[in-house]
Amino acid sequence: MPPVHCFTSFTFSYLPRAMVLAQTLRAAHPDWVFWALLVDKSPPGYDFVIPDNLFDHVVYFSDLGCDRFLGWLFKHDIVEACTAVKGQMLRELLDKGATKVVYIDPDIAIFEPLHRIVELLDRHSVVLTPHQTEPDEAPGAIRDNEIASLNYGTYNLGFIAVKNDEVGRKFADWWARRLYLACYDDLPNGIFTDQKWCNLVPGLFDNVYIERDPGCNLASWNLSTRRITIHRDGRILVNGSPLKFYHFTKINSAGDIMTDKYARDNTQVYEVWNWYKRALKANNIDGIPPGYWHYGEFSNGVKIPRAARLLFRVREDLRQHFEDPFEADGNSLYNWIVREQPNLLGN
Repeated sequence: MPPVHCFTSFTFSYLPRAMVLAQTLRAAHPDWVFWALLVDKSPPGYDFVIPDNLFDHVVYFSDLGCDRFLGWLFKHDIVEACTAVKGQMLRELLDKGATKVVYIDPDIAIFEPLHRIVELLDRHSVVLTPHQTEPDEAPGAIRDNEIASLNYGTYNLGFIAVKNDEVGRKFADWWARRLYLACYDDLPNGIFTDQKWCNLVPGLFDNVYIERDPGCNLASWNLSTRRITIHRDGRILVNGSPLKFYHFTKINSAGDIMTDKYARDNTQVYEVWNWYKRALKANNIDGIPPGYWHYGEFSNGVKIPRAARLLFRVREDLRQHFEDPFEADGNSLYNWIVREQPNLLGN
């Protein structure tokens, strides 16, 4: 059988997370072809080498031929950018002839082989996982989980699997074009990065499968209805089903708060959560500044405020005039902002 192609999208600040994903994916599926899609450039003085051959291929999104790349990228913050590129990379892999493609977020770890996902792609074109697969009962959980899904998307796009058939290619092309058009954190206008678009997928495309296995995409947003048990042999079950992958979203921040809130007396959750923290620490890399993102600053080192990105997003005249909005010298967007709207820079 042709190998499954899998990819993840990240910046250098998320490289330790991507390495944990790669290590756990390699253990479960040494036969898969794993792609790293970097929406970044190396930090100054840091020579990036593929760690321990964890990635079969490393691709920089700047090399994929995105139309008006710099101007398009400037409109996005770091989260928006890393999600906006997923559709184009999916389309690229299908165009290269990959028969089955799986996307997995870098802050996910694999605990069991994903054989069922591969088998589902024998019969289905697209596989999605919903944030929730059981209704909550407590008002707080309904607010945190179900209402949050209404705002942020029914399906968690930290995972998606696509087959290279007519429907899969149509989906990939549609998704790539929609994410190029608008992959923003813009809840007032009904958009949350790549996720809200996929609310439409079961209605727009045939042969879509919704994977409701509680062992898939376990995360803080569904812990209220899922219980972990760890057997003596180390196998981890979720509501009786083997844990396939855990989504460690916002670890060391809001993820810890929500995990504490919904794990309650399920102490095995903390064993898995703390294992991941230890794995991140073991994969820490010197030379990458905390929170580093090459495209987070103008060329003079001034941090790009979100307000400047939003202005550039809505001003066609600025986008046409400043082909490289990251450049700070000469006739630049930076100097225009200093002159015309210095308040955007906090001046």
